[in-house]
Amino acid sequence: MMSEKFSMRNYLRGLKYPFCSGCGNFTIANAFLRAVFELGHKDLSKFVFCSGIGCSSWIPSPYFLADSIHTPHGRSIPVATGVKLMRPELNVVVFGGDGDIAGIGLSHLIHAARRNVDITVFMVNNMVYGMTGGQVAPTTPLHMKTSSTPYTSFEYPIDVVNLVVEAGACYAARWTTIHQKELREAMKKAILTRGFSFVEIVSQCPTMFGRRAGFKNVTEMLEWFRKNSISVEEAERISEEELSGKIVVGEFIRRTRPTLTDMIREVMRKAKEETSIEG
Repeated sequence: MMSEKFSMRNYLRGLKYPFCSGCGNFTIANAFLRAVFELGHKDLSKFVFCSGIGCSSWIPSPYFLADSIHTPHGRSIPVATGVKLMRPELNVVVFGGDGDIAGIGLSHLIHAARRNVDITVFMVNNMVYGMTGGQVAPTTPLHMKTSSTPYTSFEYPIDVVNLVVEAGACYAARWTTIHQKELREAMKKAILTRGFSFVEIVSQCPTMFGRRAGFKNVTEMLEWFRKNSISVEEAERISEEELSGKIVVGEFIRRTRPTLTDMIREVMRKAKEETSIEG
C-alpha cells in the first residue's frame, strides 16, 4: 500500500471546498486523508463521519467520498454514539469546531469521554465562531479582539484537552496546523485507539479571527503558532503565569479502559445468564 502514491482525489467527491483562502481546514483535511492512507485504507468504506454546524464541520460532508451525517449544532457526538452502538465494526469520526464541540456541544463531549464511547473526535479550534461572524468563543485567548468583544475578550479560555482527559478519554492530543507531521501521527493513533479519542487542532482563521486580532496575513498567524507552542513536558516545568498565552502541544493521555460497548455487552451477558438460571 505504501508504495502507492497518496492522492486526496481518491477520497473526495470532486466538489470544491467552500473555505476562505488560507483557512486551516485545507491542511486538516489533507492531514486526515494522509493518515487514513498511511493506515492502509484505500477508501473510506470503513468510516462514518458525523459533523455539526460550522466551517470545520464541512471537512467531511459532503466532500469525503463516504457515509456522513450532518447534525444540528452541537449534536454530532450523540449521533456518532448511536452509529457506533449499531455498527461497532466501523470507524466513527466526528469533525467539529470549538464552538460546536466545546460550546453548545460541551456536555455531549464530556459524557462521551466519561462513557468511553469508541469514537474519534477532531476539534478544529480556530478560537472564534468563524462561520457566524467571528464572535468570541469558549476557546478565544484572553484579551483577543473579536466581533463581539471589540475591546478584547475578558473570559479565560477553556482547556478542552485536559477536560476530556479528566473525564476519561483513552487518547487525547493537541497540535496546530503548523505541526503537520505530528498532527498526522496523532490522527492515526486516535483512529486506532479502542475507546474515546480526541485531538484538538489549533487552526488559523484569517478572515474572522486573524484580521481582528491584528495579524497581517496567514504567515503571521502560523508563525504565532510556532513561537507560542510548547510541549506538554516543557509546560509541566513552568509556572501557570508563564503558560499564559502559550499553546501546549503533544499527547496528554494514552490509556486503556473498557468501552461503552464492552460495558453494555457485559450487562447483557449477565442479564441473559440470570434469565436462563431463573427459567
